[in-house]
Amino acid sequence: MIKGMNLQPMMPVGVGELGTKPQPAARDAVSGFGEILNKAVDVVSERQAEANSLSEGLVSGQHSNIHETMIAVEKSSISMRLMTKVHQKGLDAYQEMMRMQL
Repeated sequence: MIKGMNLQPMMPVGVGELGTKPQPAARDAVSGFGEILNKAVDVVSERQAEANSLSEGLVSGQHSNIHETMIAVEKSSISMRLMTKVHQKGLDAYQEMMRMQL
């Protein structure tokens, strides 16, 4: 047994903001896998809504900051691709477990 190691739960992708240090979670506050996935899906959905809103504002002339709009669109795209990869890896793991013989 390794003594002196302090293991902390990892923050799910997209839940924390870049540049902020994650706070250690209390034992009672540790959420389940399904809750983490729901939060990640909510983050992706929020980023897509923000990108859509900024794109519509750019097209309608409400604002002219194309850089902010393109950054939001790229964040949304990257988040969606990551969620798709995680989904595929989860399916692959499930299929691999189903092939295991007991």
